[in-house]
Amino acid sequence: MRICFFLSAADLDDRYVRPAREFAELLGKGGHTLVWGGSDVGLMKVVADGVHEAGGRLCGVSVDFLAAKARQGVEEMVIARDLAERKKLLLDKADAVVIMVGGTGTLDEATEILELKKHGHTDKPVVLLNTAGFYDGLKEQFRRMEDEGFLPRPLTDLVFFAEEPVGALAYLEESQGIE
Repeated sequence: MRICFFLSAADLDDRYVRPAREFAELLGKGGHTLVWGGSDVGLMKVVADGVHEAGGRLCGVSVDFLAAKARQGVEEMVIARDLAERKKLLLDKADAVVIMVGGTGTLDEATEILELKKHGHTDKPVVLLNTAGFYDGLKEQFRRMEDEGFLPRPLTDLVFFAEEPVGALAYLEESQGIE
């Protein structure tokens, strides 16, 4: 399976790094491909290193203004013109999406895939990994949107909330018929 990760490129606290590394190792050991923003810094580097070291493949999609931070020597690396093209390429190259901790860029990517799902433009499974309760507030906001009629589809049709990497990967593999 080709799994797109939306996540931060920042250097973060171990409470975020440890689960990211664990998820990456699970992905690599499962023979999956990481599709990610291509950066070789911060949490993006942690995940790419973990997948690679565990035997998985890497497919990066960077963007012109970040090309200097792109990881070298990967199986596939594409440099997009702008962030909009980058998001499209990331989604086109993936079978599933995982949203990990991140800032405004990650939030932008997350809401775009959920909007596409809401309107039936994709049926790719989406997991939001709520590491250390990072997305508790967003989860509450999504539930309010659902409760107050802002979502035409049930929230559970749009996104699966996982607290741990093993549960996130199990959901993705099950959704794709992988045992």
